Amino acid sequence: EVQLVESGGGLVQAGGSLRLSCAASGFTFDDYAIGWFRQAPGKRRERVSCISTSDGNKYYADSVKGRFTISSDNAKNTVYLQMNSLKPEDTAVYYCAAHRSLLLLTLAPAYWGQGTQVTVSP
Repeated sequence: EVQLVESGGGLVQAGGSLRLSCAASGFTFDDYAIGWFRQAPGKRRERVSCISTSDGNKYYADSVKGRFTISSDNAKNTVYLQMNSLKPEDTAVYYCAAHRSLLLLTLAPAYWGQGTQVTVSP
């Protein structure tokens, strides 16, 4: 059974930092791309950042470039999202997702986690 378990969300002031973790199980980690999506209240879910765990290729949304960094620890089957210089508009539920293809992950993930809340206060 594929499982993606997010952790690390919370409440932080604007300008602060958080690190999200996505622990994956139930599939061969190196065969998949894993990424982060977010959904704010009343808004559509949007992709934030994705990484191919096999070759390290990365994708970032323009809104987070230079502030967020995605990385993977293949020994721990875990992907991280380091979020710096957080803004109130980053407030959302952040979801971990996976797909065999990095391109298809950005379009239509095959698997989803349950999400973790990130709240950035002004």
